[in-house]
Amino acid sequence: MKNDTFIVEGGHRLKGTIQPQGAKNEALQILSAVLLSKEKITISNLPDILDVRKMITLLKGLGVKVRKLGQEKYSFKAEKLDLKYLNSAEYRKDASKIRGSVMFMGPLLARFGQAYVPRPGGDKIGRRRIDTHLLGFETLGAKFKYEEKENAFLLKASKGLKGAYVWMEEISVTGTANIVMGASLAKGKTTIYNAACEPYIQQLCKMLVRMGAKIEGIGSNLLHIEGVKELGGTEHRLLADMIEVGSFIGMAAITQSAITIKNADVKELGVIPSVFRKFGVKLKIVGNDIIVPAQKSYKIGAFEDGSVLTVYDAPWPGLTPDLISILLVMATQANGSVLIHQKMFESRLFFVDKLIDMGAKIILCDPHRATVIGINRKYALRGITMVSPDIRAGISLLMAAMSADGTSTIKNIHQIDRGYQNIDVRLNALGAKITRV
Repeated sequence: MKNDTFIVEGGHRLKGTIQPQGAKNEALQILSAVLLSKEKITISNLPDILDVRKMITLLKGLGVKVRKLGQEKYSFKAEKLDLKYLNSAEYRKDASKIRGSVMFMGPLLARFGQAYVPRPGGDKIGRRRIDTHLLGFETLGAKFKYEEKENAFLLKASKGLKGAYVWMEEISVTGTANIVMGASLAKGKTTIYNAACEPYIQQLCKMLVRMGAKIEGIGSNLLHIEGVKELGGTEHRLLADMIEVGSFIGMAAITQSAITIKNADVKELGVIPSVFRKFGVKLKIVGNDIIVPAQKSYKIGAFEDGSVLTVYDAPWPGLTPDLISILLVMATQANGSVLIHQKMFESRLFFVDKLIDMGAKIILCDPHRATVIGINRKYALRGITMVSPDIRAGISLLMAAMSADGTSTIKNIHQIDRGYQNIDVRLNALGAKITRV
């Protein structure tokens, strides 16, 4: 793949102001939801990243009329769709490359009584089952079968989806989004218990309500949805990407930089600021902005009984798993030790071997846990050649390379491009030295 390598000259401090892009994970849900209505839906603050481009390509293939209205602003009109496209080799190939395509299930089932979804791709961070989606739709009256030859799922609801009590066996964000979208046009009332309640799910629900959906319990894990016959158009603006916000805080801390993160949608960040403060990072919140001052050192706190701090991911309002890699890298230069527990994905910590090669002191306890012994800047990490395995590990390796002594090479950076818009250009504007080759 062309332009798939970063050459990073480490040791440069950042300075200035940066604004996070629109939220990637929200964008994939909102783009799927445009299939629920025949009317025009306008979306702004849409990030220009690979995963969003792929979703838009799939929508165009289905016959959605897409217009670019300005920078990061698009309109979508799914009035007449070509469902034959779902059976094409082109669709199967493109949809299998992006996990977000699984969220076409709900809108297509609700509106047309059928959906065809290739087994989704995305990050290689461990098993990512879609059983929650399938069992949820089965409860709503759909039938599904797995076509092994095509490596795809065929779903049908010949009499339409019917409201029911859906007990989610896991707190799945995409699973919740899918079932919410399907239930919005189902016949009767649907109750979803153990639903995910992330800000991005709340955003999706609020958008659907503006389109005419009847949803109660937004922001909780118990949702009540009264199905309606049809949904209309609306305008929607994406939140700032909380993972980018966390990434920029981590970059500033490890490179001893002073930056201001503008328009960070601070009220939607949950525990994220407090977790960084536990690592000794000083943050100042002014209005909707976050000011990160330059720090010579940052000290990891301990629990009240003096035991080593443990940080772990959890469903919202817990810490998002997408920031675990960022915190782990940041801890390598901290004063103190921390146990990082990545509960949700068993392959997400395997990138630490690259950090160990760079000179970090990390003990990989098992696929889910790593102990990081901070070196308190006694020496810098050293530049090496490495490969980005997924979006979040990729940005974490970039962060390590920016703090390192010497030059690093990061290959497979299309993984980073899947989730971060023009990250090299934006960081270079703050003083980083990143070359795309």
